[in-house]
Parts: sequence; C-alpha cells; structure tokens
Amino acid sequence: MFDKLKLTEKRFEEVNEKLMDPNVVNDNIAYRDLMKEFKTLTPIIEKYREYLKEKQTFDESKELLDAGGLDKDFREMVQEEYDSSKEAVATITEELKILLLPKDPNDDRNVIIEIRGGVGGEEAALFAHSLFRMYSMYAENKHWKIDVMNINETELGGIKEISFSVEGEGAYSRFKYESGTHRVQRVPETESQGRVHTSAATVAVLPEADEVEVDINPADLSFDTFRASGAGGQHINKTESAVRITHAPSGVVVECQEERSQRENKEKAMKMLRTKLYEMALKEKTDKEVAERRSQIGSGDRSERIRTYNYPEGRITDHRIGLTIYRLEYILDGNLDEVIDALATADQAAKLSAQSEE
Repeated sequence: MFDKLKLTEKRFEEVNEKLMDPNVVNDNIAYRDLMKEFKTLTPIIEKYREYLKEKQTFDESKELLDAGGLDKDFREMVQEEYDSSKEAVATITEELKILLLPKDPNDDRNVIIEIRGGVGGEEAALFAHSLFRMYSMYAENKHWKIDVMNINETELGGIKEISFSVEGEGAYSRFKYESGTHRVQRVPETESQGRVHTSAATVAVLPEADEVEVDINPADLSFDTFRASGAGGQHINKTESAVRITHAPSGVVVECQEERSQRENKEKAMKMLRTKLYEMALKEKTDKEVAERRSQIGSGDRSERIRTYNYPEGRITDHRIGLTIYRLEYILDGNLDEVIDALATADQAAKLSAQSEE
C-alpha cells in the first residue's frame, strides 16, 4: 500500500506542476482533466502526509523509550506522545485503505433519474410522485439543481413516469444507490375498507454523459414532433413543440415535452439519449465484472427490490443491508443521508473485503 502511496504522491506532484504550465492552462480539455485528477488525488496525499508526520513522531518517541535513561516526567510525556501517535497511525492507515479503493469514475457526474410507477395502478403512480418529491427535496438540501425533462402525470396527481436531471457536484455518488424497485405498503386514499395495499415503482439513476463521450451518427436518428399534453391527455400546448428521438442501432427512444420551444426540447432529448447510450456502454463493460458487482452494494439492477416504505408502521427498510429506520415521513421529506451513508459504508466494506481476498 505504501509503495502505491509513494507513486501516487509522485503523480500528484507531476499534475500540480503541469497545472502551472501555460500550454496546459490554455488547453481547456487538458486543464479540466488534470484539475479533476488533482482534486481526486488531493485528499489521498493530504492523508498520506498526515500519516508520515504521525509515523515520524511514533518512531522518534519509540526510539527514546527504547533507549531508556529518561527521567520520570519526561518519560511520561514521551509515553503519552508514543501512545497518541501509535493510535493515530493505526486510524490513518485504515482511512488510507478506503481512500485508495478504486473510485467510481462517474461519482462526480450529474445524473438523469427515471421513475416509473409499477405494479399497483393509480396507487403506484402516487407513490412514484412521492419518490420524486423525496428526491427533489434531497437535491434542494444539497443545493443541487433539478430539471424535469419529461413527465406523464395522472388525473389524481400521480406520475406514470418521469425523467429529470440533477446537476451538482457528487450527485451520482449519492443517487446511484437508488436504482432498483421501491415497494410501498399503505392504505390508498381510494380504499374504503382501510386495507393495506402493496405497490411499487422502479427507479433508474444514469450518470449524465458529456457530448464528447458518446459518438452519435446523425444518420442513425429519426425525429418526431407532437403536441405536449397534460394529465388525462389534455393538450397544454397548441404547437408541436414536444420532441421524440429514435436511435435506430440501439432502439432507444427518448422524448421531451417540458419546454415551450421545440429547440429546447430537442436539446434535452439529445442529453437523455447520450446518457442512455453511455449507460448501455457502461453496462456492456460491467457485465464482464459480474462477480465483483455482486459482492458490492448498489449494483444498480433495476429489477432488484431494494427498499420498502411501510406507512402503517412508519418504517423504511433497505433490504440490501438490512437497515430499518422508523422515521418514514422524515426520510420522505428528503432527509436521505442516513440511508445513503449506510449504503456507502457497506459498499466500502464489501470492496475492502474483496481487496483483502485478492
């Protein structure tokens, strides 16, 4: 590990030097990439240098204690320094192990989230709306920007499906644990007998792709325009501003109708298309690493039932890590950090375990 840290520190110094090179500063892409690497390496190097400082203190105090001949007061002071630095070295070593874990290259990206009401009809659509509200409030707490790209609502205020982007530093690193099937158990407003119903909604979290990362041949695209409509199919736009794009090679179809102009809807639809094609390429790559993914939390399998929201008991249970919290309304109000932190910690533990077995 420490050989790796030495090489990492050397790379950190190289990157730092390049960032001061006028030729690099004038190359926007190279400068952006190096700044991203610098930002990734900085916490590792800061922690490593903290380790070196504590290790030096530990070695010096150990040497004094081993040599002997110290008076009582000085020996007590050195012993205290020895004990303190020994504990710090052990703690920092564990922190460095986590920092050196392979970082998900998508963690700093913005995301596009898709929510679809599943089993349960209107009740599933209302639950999908609850999930959208929860994610919107969470993003607001983080000062991230939300932009609805496409929505299909029901007359009772539910959501059959919705696509929206979340723009903010580290958005994917937090939202990626939300991919999967979310199940709700509650008494629907339309239920006169007071019986608890179970319904579900699926969530897909996609890392947003940059234009340069996905090569799309314009000849592979077909564009359709139509009138944007509201709940119940009532037209809310008399012009054909909504846009549907079909990508022939993959069969991917995206549409956007939230903006007033066709141009803006087309731009958003293209962003969705790039992101979906990027995700497909990622999936093809990660399918070759199935064994590794199964050993970790949050693989992003949308068919996997990941969480249950039980209203009668005020309980939320995440089935991947066996976490149960009896503060359902609090979490639905966008206070998701407790759940996401627990998932991230479990993910780190799984990766550390897999690393130690290699």
